Amino acid sequence: MTLRATLFDMDGLLIDSEILWHKAEVEIFGALGVPIGEADGRSTKGMFVNEVVEYWYSRYPWPDASTGTVVEMLLNRVGDLVETEGRLMPGALHALDLTGDRGPLALASSTPMELIIRCLKHFSLLERFVSLHSAEHEPYGKPHPGVFLSAALSLDVAPQACLVVEDSAAGVIAARAGNMSVVAVPVAEDIFEPAFALADLVLESLEELSSTWLDERFA
Repeated sequence: MTLRATLFDMDGLLIDSEILWHKAEVEIFGALGVPIGEADGRSTKGMFVNEVVEYWYSRYPWPDASTGTVVEMLLNRVGDLVETEGRLMPGALHALDLTGDRGPLALASSTPMELIIRCLKHFSLLERFVSLHSAEHEPYGKPHPGVFLSAALSLDVAPQACLVVEDSAAGVIAARAGNMSVVAVPVAEDIFEPAFALADLVLESLEELSSTWLDERFA
């Protein structure tokens, strides 16, 4: 089926925020006695923030702060870091321009909606998207396709006519489970994860996304 719309992830794809999530987790969980090191990889990448907090609480339970309080602390700290240290990923504007010229755009992220809006406003990207979708409003997060299916429905475009642009293995699996085409942009250390073999196209950077490739697939 000819493609008609594009659905973007946010963290690690459009915004170089994965490192900021890790920095916030080291600060906040470290203060609660969780032994996360600066040099450790982010083992919870792709998980919803509530799941991240529950993950660490189940392994290193802390005595005072509720998990809900820690979630809010993380979201506020990540938002602060995005506004002070964040930057757009290479090729982010290029990819938004190319796909936006060919159909409507929606954002579908595991990040809570309040932080999505805060980040997009900071980088003046909010108006790029027809609709915004957070997995916090879905029964299940990625790799379940729910957030992508909701985004497609909001655009009145069949899932088969949607292109998903993702950086995570869970996001690629979710898109394929939703019967959507996928462009994957994994970080170097993730490139050999089996899930990326499911993508229609794997790029090292959004700068590599080409008009020719898109023109062959869009109306």
